[in-house]
Amino acid sequence: MTSHFNPIEENEENGEHWLSVSDLMAGLMMVFLFISISMMRDVMLERDSIKEVALTYQKNQQAIYLALMAAFEKDLTKWGAEIDRENLSFNFKSPEVLFDIGRADLTEEFKTILNDFFPRYLNVMKSFNRNIQEIRIEGHTSTLWNKDTSIENAYFFNMRLSQSRTRSVLQYAIGINTIPKDQYEWVKKHVAAVGYSSSKLVYQEDGLEDKKKSRRVSFRVLTNAEAQIRKIIGVR
Repeated sequence: MTSHFNPIEENEENGEHWLSVSDLMAGLMMVFLFISISMMRDVMLERDSIKEVALTYQKNQQAIYLALMAAFEKDLTKWGAEIDRENLSFNFKSPEVLFDIGRADLTEEFKTILNDFFPRYLNVMKSFNRNIQEIRIEGHTSTLWNKDTSIENAYFFNMRLSQSRTRSVLQYAIGINTIPKDQYEWVKKHVAAVGYSSSKLVYQEDGLEDKKKSRRVSFRVLTNAEAQIRKIIGVR
């Protein structure tokens, strides 16, 4: 039986084939478009959330600084202290008032200062407890140890000294009997003692180390803004 070639039927079949491929490609493009729009929306939401946390952080930082200044401005000069606005650090800068050279025991003068300072400091922080991740008592030294000690050994000797000093400060401060029990429990969970040795020196205008100002003790507030940002990034 003779088969007859029908070009019209073949063209119709080819047309239907290419039409289905076109529909498939169009459908895939729409899917990719929806995915792209969804991803862009998530990125914008994440960006807006991080921006909101950053703004809240700035407001909290400003509020904490102003609260510290209101509570302690009149005491700073007599204590040889300053409040750093940028990192919310309350710095005790007179090393001769804090410890004897090479020792971790608090001087009687520093104990007297802490008796006044620490309970009041906790009262200021109480208003911001929800926004505080940690308060660090930071110990800093100069690069000096003695003339026969290498720079490397001096660093580690000063590390041990700065850590011992901050532990002494925390141990004394937490034992002050005017601290209410609820604040005592908060201190145990949120206040840490850290020794930095000579890793965070203070410099003079000429770029040389200021050995006296480098020897200091700081109470520094760390807010939970970074933790909130990590949570946002992890959730989305």
